[in-house]
Amino acid sequence: MDQSPFFSHLQCRECGRKYAKDAIHVCEFDFGPLEAAYDYEVIAKQISRDKISARPRSMWRYRELLPIEGEATVGQHTGFTPLIRAQRLAEHLGVRELYIKNDAVNYPTLSFKDRVVSVALSRAKELGIQTVACASTGNLANAVAAHAASAGLHSFVLIPSDLEPSKVLNSLVFGTNVVAIEGSYDQVNRLCSEIAGNHGWGFVNVNLRPYYAEGSKTLGFEIAEQFGWRLPRHTVIPMASGSLLTKVHKAYHEFAKVGLVDSTEFSIYGAQATGCSPISTAIKNNTDTVRPVSKPNTIAKSLSIGTPADGYYAIRAMQETGGTAEDCTDREIVGGIRLLAETEGIFAETAGGVTVACAKKLIEIGRIPRDESIVLCITGHGLKTQEAVAEEIGRPAVIRPSLKEFESLLEQLAATN
Repeated sequence: MDQSPFFSHLQCRECGRKYAKDAIHVCEFDFGPLEAAYDYEVIAKQISRDKISARPRSMWRYRELLPIEGEATVGQHTGFTPLIRAQRLAEHLGVRELYIKNDAVNYPTLSFKDRVVSVALSRAKELGIQTVACASTGNLANAVAAHAASAGLHSFVLIPSDLEPSKVLNSLVFGTNVVAIEGSYDQVNRLCSEIAGNHGWGFVNVNLRPYYAEGSKTLGFEIAEQFGWRLPRHTVIPMASGSLLTKVHKAYHEFAKVGLVDSTEFSIYGAQATGCSPISTAIKNNTDTVRPVSKPNTIAKSLSIGTPADGYYAIRAMQETGGTAEDCTDREIVGGIRLLAETEGIFAETAGGVTVACAKKLIEIGRIPRDESIVLCITGHGLKTQEAVAEEIGRPAVIRPSLKEFESLLEQLAATN
């Protein structure tokens, strides 16, 4: 296979040492995380707005800034989800210009995790890996199961045993091997690291993490393109490991570096659930030391990572851009889900409720100005976490097939509204 002229090597985020483009993720000298590095001078000469605009409407339109050697072989239809002007929600929140980046409709498993898995499995195939796997709080398991099935790869997904039933079903249906672990996500993740060392499988968020993480950048690339080749002034992003936030930050900088957008000021904000908010807590305590949460306790299970791998880097990204972090209770999460659904017709999972609820708080306390552009990142579909709102939204009215009964119902509704 020809070597990519764009993706040059892996590099330690701490000491800068360079590594070959293999299935490795940690520096052997200081144990810093490895990430993909690119030749931006070459990319700047090859890429343009016109070239990108002429390509298929998927995340792979930004091929030069993704870490594979050849063409994408997995997830060719993933990405390029809508950026929606949210007028009614803006009015409710009292802001001028509000947008929803809606990855709740991402292909094929309705979350942003389809992006990271598309990149990780495309690279896994280039490296000759036949069995892929992951540790997951649900969405990643769904994405690995679906993309592995479409790519003809053998797969295992390891999950905490208390996940939402719909997320478990949405992995099993693809024929993957689902292994439920009696423990927290962090315990599942540690087990996966041991398995990866023993079996040589491609764990997307362990030894394939440098490739996997880069897929998140495409969310940021799309926002900038769909925003008219500009950077929004404020972006609010849900945090579990913190990786998505750091990669949107990287995406904005990369687009400016290769000349696709002007280098303008922007701020990035992180949103967490109060029951598992190690990054938000560190920010509020004015420290970059992230203290683990041993027993997460929140309905936002997709964000329940007590030891966030990218927590330090997420804090640094927020501080560098003048952003901050916020967290919200389970009741506020449900309120955020309902508010987004009732104003914009978008049904988000619990992580989306976190984003909306935290953005509302940040606007109310004046951390996000009301007269500047704001993007809220919705990362998964509410059909995956129906249990969170099932008891909060009431029941349908039941009547017999009678016009008289229907008219009576209308009178009752009018009296209560």
